[in-house]
Amino acid sequence: MPLDITVDILNAGSGVVSIHGSLTLGSNLKRVEGQVQQLIEEGVQKLVLDLTDCQYADSAGLGFLIHTYGLVSARDGTIRLCGVSERVMDLLKMTKTDAMMPCDADLQASLGKL
Repeated sequence: MPLDITVDILNAGSGVVSIHGSLTLGSNLKRVEGQVQQLIEEGVQKLVLDLTDCQYADSAGLGFLIHTYGLVSARDGTIRLCGVSERVMDLLKMTKTDAMMPCDADLQASLGKL
């Protein structure tokens, strides 16, 4: 499955990025990273990354998540993950990344905590 995203702007400072496909090394990940970076530069400070349709992430995908966390944090923003698959959650736990980025069961839970 090719990597793609859906962006929903909730208001001027909040947005949801839904990831569709695996977060793996390649040109698609670079493109997605650029789109998310532009969104943050345009003023989104509260961001939910919906990983419901993302079943796998490699080290490059983990790097994308950490980089996005850094971009949002540098602007005093908040980031939350939701719908994290067991496989991706194992990666987050193994690298202690789950301690940096709160993970919620679903999108509604994340939106309620923004």
